[in-house]
Amino acid sequence: MTTYSLSSPLLSLLIFGLASIFTAAQSNDPRFLRWGDQGDGTYANPILNGDFADSDVERDEENDRWVMITSTNHLSPGMTILESTDLVNWKNTGHAIPTITWEPQYNWDKMNGYRWGCWAGDLVRHNGEWLCYQIDFQSGLYLTRAKDITGPWSKPVRLLKRKHWTDPAVFFDQEKKEAWLVCNWGKGSPPRPDQPHEIKLFKLSCDGSKLLDEGRTIFSGIAVEAAKIRRFNHQWYIMLIEWQGEGEARDRKQLCLRSTTDSIYGPYESRTVMERAKDSDRSACQGSLIEAPDGRWWFMHQLVQNGEPVFHGRPQCLQPVTWNDGWPMIGRDIDDDGIGEPVWRHDKPIESDSTFLLQTSDEFDGKTIGPQWNWNHEPRRERFSLTANPGQLRLIASKPVAAKRPRLKGAFWGAPNTLSQRQIGIGKTRVETVLDLVGVKEGLRAGICHFSGSFSGYAGQFAVFGVRAEPNGRRVIFFADSESSHTGEVLETDTVYLRSDTDFDQATFSWSADGEAWHQTEFHYQLRFGNWRGNRPGLFCWNLKTDDPQKAGYVDIDWFRYTPSAR
Repeated sequence: MTTYSLSSPLLSLLIFGLASIFTAAQSNDPRFLRWGDQGDGTYANPILNGDFADSDVERDEENDRWVMITSTNHLSPGMTILESTDLVNWKNTGHAIPTITWEPQYNWDKMNGYRWGCWAGDLVRHNGEWLCYQIDFQSGLYLTRAKDITGPWSKPVRLLKRKHWTDPAVFFDQEKKEAWLVCNWGKGSPPRPDQPHEIKLFKLSCDGSKLLDEGRTIFSGIAVEAAKIRRFNHQWYIMLIEWQGEGEARDRKQLCLRSTTDSIYGPYESRTVMERAKDSDRSACQGSLIEAPDGRWWFMHQLVQNGEPVFHGRPQCLQPVTWNDGWPMIGRDIDDDGIGEPVWRHDKPIESDSTFLLQTSDEFDGKTIGPQWNWNHEPRRERFSLTANPGQLRLIASKPVAAKRPRLKGAFWGAPNTLSQRQIGIGKTRVETVLDLVGVKEGLRAGICHFSGSFSGYAGQFAVFGVRAEPNGRRVIFFADSESSHTGEVLETDTVYLRSDTDFDQATFSWSADGEAWHQTEFHYQLRFGNWRGNRPGLFCWNLKTDDPQKAGYVDIDWFRYTPSAR
């Protein structure tokens, strides 16, 4: 993390300039700058150029659409739901896990679940309802249900209380009237590339609500995980990922298992069906096989964060699939070694005139906040409101709870009701918001933020920019990150406009008293990847001095406007 002082502007600009030159050299790859629907009947990967990790895609035939879930870790509500009619353009629909209250560490008064929460899950339509399975690595296997994909979703019910399990996937065999669940087991979080792991198979009740046995190992390998089950032509197929190779060629690869009989227990033969391209340093794996209505096949998968750029997390890509002798070929065999590599541009699966649907901005004029948002841990629900001042989001300040993890420096990690969403794209983005300061009290801090997280010993990364109320009644512009805090100009108005601009992994900050004349500050922040999460822009409000709601104060936020990077 690089920090800057107002007392050394020349040094600040010099360091920032050198960082910009370095990151610009990394950002010239058009495969990440161009993305999504290109408007000419083609799409460019990634189709979701943000931290949409651990996806699972299910066909909703009744409504002629596809539905996707992606993981959210410690953020609430959990397990983001998106929908699409063409597999390229997606919009946020809601969340399959309304609360993550099964362990006290996720509550607003603990906020100690930064490594855990909602990991990879599986979504299925069965007997007229939606079922979402998810494993919290520290707690067990959970199931939520809903009649409609938009909810309401049931409270999570635990089906298996056991640690060191991940990546559940289910299959309902309508022909045999059987149900199955597979998941990954092995010590380590996540699986390291030198560790043996196992794919466990469980019998599942036909309504999907109960495991019927203790499970059986059907495959083992080095750090195998993310298994998905399919059955057709009287054979079973299991898609999963495995670490393979030696030296620099060692990497996660997409593996396909195919049974030699019509028994789900095998035996299985295996084949590697996709690997990263030789000119790429990011793993291409972990996803869903999808059959389109015209009979063509596709594979939705993530790019893993082992290469550059990483600050936006794990984006989603869509690959064409061809079948050869009963085996799927994902992408294109570019190097003629019999294994598919990702394609970066392709004809769309379905003709559509869809435009960019993914919600980002929010006018806060509804009964609920938009589905693109998540709270940092479970929110303190009495400390935010959309009705106290209709048409605005009121954030009532809380006093941050004490951090339990020593590497998480700063009040930010213990502040309840921080609201954030995924960064979209690696190019130029802009966040703008306006705060009404009438309710501000001494000790309050509020504004916009960027953060990722902490993982495996790495310190948490964050930056906050906004207003600080001082004892003498003054309100000043302030900036803080995980290492330092600075103050800027004194505000003379009851309203302040805030802006954050990013260009690749560099963020700069500006403010305005009227929304027209903007003041560029010297504050800078380098976007980072952490806790297996990419950068997240958002809103915050806390008070270091008191937790009394009458004394802590509040801010009213009229709108939040987020412009993602161009496609």
